[in-house]
Amino acid sequence: MGHHNLNPDRDYDLLQRALDRQVTGAPASPAFMQILRLLYAPEEAALAARVPILPTSLDKLARQLNRDPEELDGQLTRLAERGLILDLSANGRRYYALPPVVIGFFEFTFMRARPDMPMTELARLFEIYMTEDDGRFAHAVFDQTTQLGRSLPRESALPPSPAVEVLDYEKASAIIRDARAVAVSLCACRHKAAHLGHACDRPQRTCLTFGGSSGMLVPNGMAESIDRAEALDILAECQAAGLAQTADNVKHGISYMCNCCGDCCGMMRAIREFDLPHAIVTSNWMMSVDYAQCNGCGKCVAACPVDAIHLDERVEERPGGRRHRTRWAVVDEALCLGCGTCSGACKFGGLALEPRPQRVYTPENLVERVVAMAVERGKLADVVFGEPEKLSRRAVANVVRAIEKLPPTKVLLGSAAVKSAFLGAVARGSARFVKAP
Repeated sequence: MGHHNLNPDRDYDLLQRALDRQVTGAPASPAFMQILRLLYAPEEAALAARVPILPTSLDKLARQLNRDPEELDGQLTRLAERGLILDLSANGRRYYALPPVVIGFFEFTFMRARPDMPMTELARLFEIYMTEDDGRFAHAVFDQTTQLGRSLPRESALPPSPAVEVLDYEKASAIIRDARAVAVSLCACRHKAAHLGHACDRPQRTCLTFGGSSGMLVPNGMAESIDRAEALDILAECQAAGLAQTADNVKHGISYMCNCCGDCCGMMRAIREFDLPHAIVTSNWMMSVDYAQCNGCGKCVAACPVDAIHLDERVEERPGGRRHRTRWAVVDEALCLGCGTCSGACKFGGLALEPRPQRVYTPENLVERVVAMAVERGKLADVVFGEPEKLSRRAVANVVRAIEKLPPTKVLLGSAAVKSAFLGAVARGSARFVKAP
């Protein structure tokens, strides 16, 4: 049975609440409700609000919604083409999921030209939503330690014989070379800024996606398939333009690599404007200044995308009343992302990356990252156990394994969620899979 649009306001309210249950959240606001009304028709909002956060097969979803599978598939496919629903294929079956705002339908909206959409108005509303109330949305997304993105060190800034091994998941070039498929699209952040009239002059065709993510975006017109050689050329162009590389915060199954600037990037703006220093997870490296080479020119200060470098100076009185001014760069280790972008601006060899005293926690895969983020944000029940009794044996096993791998502090942070009735429901739901000895 189709949806009867008796109360469109309620449909949008339900969609906002469904999006707010995502691990990164979507707080209600007038600007956000206007965004939803521009993107979704009322009947589409009603449907999207009922699509689970975790990928669900078309057949299962049709049964849950009491809908004809073919009709439902057509409606969900049209939403997926607009970036409003995630669609995936595996083993000949179609799966759908509700995307978050970021990384999700914000990027899917702006990562391509959209003459069919009121892009300037959407850009204005997203800017309001992402900055209003002292960054309420940014705090919902980034106000913890496990994040969506992590910084990649610029390989040219690494020491020739590093004391700490640089693993392939830390290298932008290795991520590209190891990808089974690569696609490129517009940088959503710079594209949004362009519609507002204040984009920087860096290139926009710079957002790289890999593997299954590119396989989802390309058919829906949100990305263009390219080969690894072209992707490496884009990486070189971005590094020459002073852009920092930010990748999916996982070791395996890396799905994207952004080339970010401090002017437009939402993650970097959250660091600079809303005092969220952990909005991007640092690399395992941090910048070190060679004071024998640094002459205090200040180019590294301008190059740093998160304002982690400043100049100190000393003025000395010389014979004859002359004054000598000495300047040098100082790195704020608490802010430094370890991206190495500043090293490309230094012409005197005064900057290089050095290993951090302790390696940074990086989730093994998407499941571990989502569970870690959910534990930290108190959303384990919402994100992972939406319908615990209906979880499959494999799903239960994956979640339990992910929880077991979390650092002890993260488990402690989420102890209330882990011990909640939802885990009891999971146990009851999975009991049917346990055979008596």
